[in-house]
Amino acid sequence: MTATRRISRFSLNRRAFAGGSAALVATAPWLRASAQDATPAGDAEDQLEIFSWWTTGGEAAGLQQLFDAFSAQWPDVEIVNAAVAGGAGSNAQVALQTRLSGGEPPDSWQSHHGAELWSLYVEPGYTEPITALYESEGWADVFPQGLVDQLTFDGEQYLVPVGVHRGNVMFYNRQVIADNGLEVGDELTVDQYLEISAALGEAGIASLALGSQDTFAAPQLFENILLGHLGPEAYGGLWDGSTAWDDALVTEAIEQFGQMLDNVNDNHPSLTWDGAMDLVIDGTAAFTSMGDWAWGHAVSREAQDTIGWVAHPGTAAGFVAVMDGFTLPVGAPHPVNAENWLKTVGSAEAQAAFAPDKGAIPARTDADTSTFNEYMQWAAAGFSEAAVTVSNAHGAAASPQWRQSIFDATTLFLTDRDVATYQEELVFADEDAAAG
Repeated sequence: MTATRRISRFSLNRRAFAGGSAALVATAPWLRASAQDATPAGDAEDQLEIFSWWTTGGEAAGLQQLFDAFSAQWPDVEIVNAAVAGGAGSNAQVALQTRLSGGEPPDSWQSHHGAELWSLYVEPGYTEPITALYESEGWADVFPQGLVDQLTFDGEQYLVPVGVHRGNVMFYNRQVIADNGLEVGDELTVDQYLEISAALGEAGIASLALGSQDTFAAPQLFENILLGHLGPEAYGGLWDGSTAWDDALVTEAIEQFGQMLDNVNDNHPSLTWDGAMDLVIDGTAAFTSMGDWAWGHAVSREAQDTIGWVAHPGTAAGFVAVMDGFTLPVGAPHPVNAENWLKTVGSAEAQAAFAPDKGAIPARTDADTSTFNEYMQWAAAGFSEAAVTVSNAHGAAASPQWRQSIFDATTLFLTDRDVATYQEELVFADEDAAAG
């Protein structure tokens, strides 16, 4: 089964997601109020409303860098920050769907690339193509073709990429590792990690910090484990049908998922991803598997010297790309400001300013990275050398309905650890997506 065939089913899946979103908003007054309160009231082009989910330390600081870059050129425009916190965008997407379906879009909103962009925004007609901007700004020459391909539909571009994160990073507390006589090299194999985890467990230290209150966190951990067992090509095949979900290597990945959960923080259901990262920063846990926005969080806590990093065990050959960008809505309240916003965030200068706080690398290949720290240089090298793969946890790999089915199965596995049932649910989710 080809990727094209799967994409053709995004229409049905988006409608199912949108219906669920409306139902959730109806029962969640704080989301409904957020969507209403965020709508700016102003004259023609005196405001710019930007909708995102960047609210934690490094995220908010990076967003402010983009605001500052815009204000430097258009100081008389009031920027309305309509960010909605929580769940790597899951809460924001619900609130945004309510606004879009009600004909009340912001001037631009944050989106991931790939399936999320297509099924939630392009296919239902919420976004304008920005191909003309790509031509006038020369973006096709400075954004990697592989990224441009994932935001292009029927020959038109629909997103300006701002930064690229590596989703398969294992961050660790250097002192905890050293104090227990352990060592992490330039790469970490699955067996090496499990040996370190066992030693930490004997010392009474949680080897892995997880914040599963964020619904994406455990699925992201699992997709990193899948990549480590299958390799980039076979991992990619899970999403286009060329790798079967009942493959023996998937079984091994599920078994390892369970092993990693054997020494995780007990309070993971009550923590978000940044709370899990705080456990590592504070030395309560040794590792967390997360995207490199966690590095931005460490920077915001001035903990750069405390934290080490390595590709998630077994995944050094792969780079799980999580790309953030901004759209041009159909019916933007302030269309001139909206277009100027896209020109700003697509510039090399704004992306170079944004990246250090956010923990990302610029999406542009010509941005000045000479002053970036050691971690960001490492991430940039991985982007240029490793095989770039997609993230399901962050919306690029699969339709919202398929993604949610995997999320639901993963949540159940966190409690019952039933390998066979989990794999069956993953197979069923794939079959449901294929049936459309």
